[in-house]
Amino acid sequence: MFSASTLRCSRRLRGVTSLATAALLAVALTPVAAAPSQALTPIQISEISYAGDDASDFVEISGEPGADLSGYVVGSVARGGNLQDGKHLQTLSEGTTIPSSGYYEVKVPITNSVDAGSGADGKYEAAVFVADPSGQRTDFEQIGGTAGGRGITAGTSPSLPAGIRGVPADPTGATSPTGQSIQRIDGTWKAAAPTPGVANSTSAPATPEPSSSSSSTTAAPPSTSHGTSIADIQGTTDLSPAAGQTKTTSGVVTAAYPDGGLKGYFIQTPGTGGDQDPTPGRSDGLFVYSPATVGQVAVGDYIEVTGTVSEYHGQTQMTVDSGNEHKLPDQVEPVQPVTGAFPEDPAAREALEGMLLQPSGPITVTDNYNTNRYGEVGLTNGETALPQSTDVAAPGEDANAIEAQNASKEYLLDDGGTVDYTRGANGTPVPYLSTTDPLRVGGSATFNKPVVLGYGFDAWRLQPTTWLTGNKASDSPVSFANNRTPAPQQVDGDVSIASFNVLNYFPTTGDQLTGCTYYKDRDGNPVTVSGGCDARGAANAENFQRQQQKIVGAINSLDTSVLSLEEIENSARFGKNRDEALHHLVDELNKAAGTNKWKAVDSPAQLPGSEDVIRTAFIYQPAKVKPVGESTILLDDPAFDNARRPLAQAFQPTSEGSQKFLAIVNHFKSKGSGAGAGNADTGDGQGASNGSRKEQAQSLSTFAAAQEEKAGTQNVVLLGDFNSYTQEDPMQILYKAGYQDIGSAKTNKHTYLFGGRVGSIDHVLASGPMFSKLSGADVWNINSVESVGLEYSRYNNNVTNLYSDNPYRSSDHDPLLVGFDTRAATGSGHSDSSNPTSGQGQPGSGNAQPGNVQPGTGNDQPGDGASTQPDQPQGDNGSSVGTHHSAGTAPSTGTGHSPAQNDAGQNPGVTAPEASNGPADDGISSTTPWTSTGTNDGFYDGTMASGSQPTGDLASTGATVLPYVIIGLLLLLGGAIAVVIGRRRRTEQS
Repeated sequence: MFSASTLRCSRRLRGVTSLATAALLAVALTPVAAAPSQALTPIQISEISYAGDDASDFVEISGEPGADLSGYVVGSVARGGNLQDGKHLQTLSEGTTIPSSGYYEVKVPITNSVDAGSGADGKYEAAVFVADPSGQRTDFEQIGGTAGGRGITAGTSPSLPAGIRGVPADPTGATSPTGQSIQRIDGTWKAAAPTPGVANSTSAPATPEPSSSSSSTTAAPPSTSHGTSIADIQGTTDLSPAAGQTKTTSGVVTAAYPDGGLKGYFIQTPGTGGDQDPTPGRSDGLFVYSPATVGQVAVGDYIEVTGTVSEYHGQTQMTVDSGNEHKLPDQVEPVQPVTGAFPEDPAAREALEGMLLQPSGPITVTDNYNTNRYGEVGLTNGETALPQSTDVAAPGEDANAIEAQNASKEYLLDDGGTVDYTRGANGTPVPYLSTTDPLRVGGSATFNKPVVLGYGFDAWRLQPTTWLTGNKASDSPVSFANNRTPAPQQVDGDVSIASFNVLNYFPTTGDQLTGCTYYKDRDGNPVTVSGGCDARGAANAENFQRQQQKIVGAINSLDTSVLSLEEIENSARFGKNRDEALHHLVDELNKAAGTNKWKAVDSPAQLPGSEDVIRTAFIYQPAKVKPVGESTILLDDPAFDNARRPLAQAFQPTSEGSQKFLAIVNHFKSKGSGAGAGNADTGDGQGASNGSRKEQAQSLSTFAAAQEEKAGTQNVVLLGDFNSYTQEDPMQILYKAGYQDIGSAKTNKHTYLFGGRVGSIDHVLASGPMFSKLSGADVWNINSVESVGLEYSRYNNNVTNLYSDNPYRSSDHDPLLVGFDTRAATGSGHSDSSNPTSGQGQPGSGNAQPGNVQPGTGNDQPGDGASTQPDQPQGDNGSSVGTHHSAGTAPSTGTGHSPAQNDAGQNPGVTAPEASNGPADDGISSTTPWTSTGTNDGFYDGTMASGSQPTGDLASTGATVLPYVIIGLLLLLGGAIAVVIGRRRRTEQS
């Protein structure tokens, strides 16, 4: 339907080459027409307007309608006869003709100065001339002077047409005050109200005599029909029926962009918009691309334009050259904005292209990744951001259907410009972002002023009526709700555990090593490492301190009993103690807390032979838990040769009567790259390396069972960055092994944003016995929903300093916090000696919560060679304009994801469609839909385990009364009888 290009760099590189190509295409597509008629009457100057600023100056030419003006030169000289500069010359473009009115307006600056003396008779001002294509004079008129006397003589500059050089002008003998022009009326020059493009007249609208009631009568406005209507140019489809043709049309200017790169303006038919639609199915608005005239129009002007119609990246536009825009004197009805919900139907959107709108809600921000660079904000109708498809539906057909819905719902709020605020325009304040009024995904947007609907590069774009920059915040057409929270929700219980990916926390900075290359700020100072060495984080101590302040604040505010960490430096790779970076973080946390609040779980004695430069780790609060035994790393399974190996640690809560639990932290292979069999991106929504992640999930399940037996507890928690969304194959393997995903069960929040889609790749999963002790959960959305421009890695990218030493955008992942009450057996009645139940509680494919978005398939994911700055202004190393990477993701050599894809899928509390079987290589069957209540209370009541079919067996969630009967029997019988009954129940559920 529209241009296939999705790279924003195409839009940003709309330079001379692109324009020249478009012009050539337009010429090639223009039908051969009859040659314009030659002038039958002399071409002469009929009106001169000079008494205002340069933008309102013009020269009107009269002649035979249809006379060819191609190549004619219109210009002005100052009172001394000299050409002031090149702006005072205009060469009319090929195909320019005298309109049917017989009058043609040309915008030319005229120096407004008056003199008297020997150069000419009487007081005189500047003079204007017209020369034909051969350079011969057709008219040369002087403002003022003495009619019939001596006029000023033109200079001899070679820039002047040959027939004008050294030739005296004809004095008009007329001057005009501000607001009027001088006009040739019946052969005599007179001052009168400007009448560009129409017959000259000194008559003004009659002023009626006041009546006794002080009422007045106003004459009906004149006809406003000038050439082809905008609706006829737009047509009823996305392609203009007039493409390639030269047309004349008229409209009221609704938006103008002399600065910022758009170099044009929107016009709309007078009286249209609002509730009126005189042209159903056709738009009454049009974009005019005209660098030559954009500085001469203002919002509210009623103008006539002549130019070539074309389609530019999916938007119908007219290219207008100098001299082909004329202000019209007609009294016209104003344009009104169309109000109501922004339509999702493509045809309905097409019928509004180029028109003034003021959308109403609810509207939600669904993407802000490109805001700090291009001033773009992804929007969708409704109250939730667009979900990552495989977070709410089974991979393959079902997920692809969700993504198709997303694509149909998304649209952009743009800035009215084409600049990059981190590169060529980094000295211009970026719009929509500040440290005090955050722009967050999931927050609501309210339009307080009209915008204009444009289209470009596969996206519908709501443009403000002028280029909007950060120093013009009062002109912003929209306001955004601030839904930040200062801390996560309370999760209760006697112990809590959380997962936090800390985005390449590296005390070993680039300047401590050799060979490092850097992403740099706008002053050329290194900020983060881009390659060349093993460091992944900050370039130097100053930038590391900025990163650390945000991470320390986030962790201390999280205040969890146990915290798993991902993407922390493996200091052994730099010849140091493996735990040095971990201990450094703990020291800084305690310093900020003012007490020895935290301790680190030390590395075990046995370590893998080779490890990644990033690792996983645990820290904990000794006042709340204590480690039981040494930690353990999975050593010998090749499934983790391309990822971080699981790390296990048992903990005993310090509260009286509590039960110990086993925690295993993970960081699976990312989605962005995939080598080896089964790792290619198959297009089912799971990205690359899904085969590796499935093997890692199976290996983790086996490792967890062994560690469970070693620790002597069935209270098991698997957590970390699984690089897998909630409904993807690796998660299904863990669900079938008996683990339940707490984030999808207890929250309607996500931990990650990618490509304008929210979803969860960070998870906390619990075994059946541990899940029964669940007391609460929360995703603290402090990172993924915030603009990447707030990250330490974007420090000084723009003249506006967006950095603050608070937790917001301390990483690209959000922490997930979970509470448990381990002091007594709850829920299904499992005690510390019970075994996990196979097949328990995996989320169904209809889990409708907005989840996290998968780190896209065109970029390497966080943790696999990931750098902290995908799109930096300096030292790109593959991060060119228009190639978008997720924060913390290494720049890839492939194309990035297009900005902000919108909306989609099921909202919380809506039953999703039944999932398809999806990939069959691991034997996972289809999932049955279930309904999310959209609240944070209650467990998995009525939820069927995804991957199992409805049976007569006991529900694994404990939704039936039988578990409570068993509890009663256990209490009555005790001893060995209790053990026997417990085993029988587990057999029934397996």
